[in-house]
Amino acid sequence: MQDLYVKIHKYLNMDEEIAFEEFDQFYKQVTKYFSENAENLVEEDIWKGLFIIENLMSNADSRSKEVKGSKQKKYKKMSERSSLWAQNFAGRLYSKGYTEDQLNERFEQMFQDYEKLKA
Repeated sequence: MQDLYVKIHKYLNMDEEIAFEEFDQFYKQVTKYFSENAENLVEEDIWKGLFIIENLMSNADSRSKEVKGSKQKKYKKMSERSSLWAQNFAGRLYSKGYTEDQLNERFEQMFQDYEKLKA
């Protein structure tokens, strides 16, 4: 999970967007990892998983509005499937007693993690 978390931060802090092929590869890597490991994630990894998938979902959604044709459909599908993972992880955190405000606050802290990860 840590490798995926570091990689999403790298992508978020790039000046240019990555190509569809790299985005698709990362999306598939993330969803494969989640499919194989989601049931056994510790709380910290649930947070990281939610951060990763929320950013993938948001990025896929915005890209789907910028392109046409088959890539648009692929981005939409990625966004929709990512939404299911995001709901799963958020639901698990809510069941642990976290509130929407706490999720938002933690996300803000996680966006700042990039500087720590580079060190």
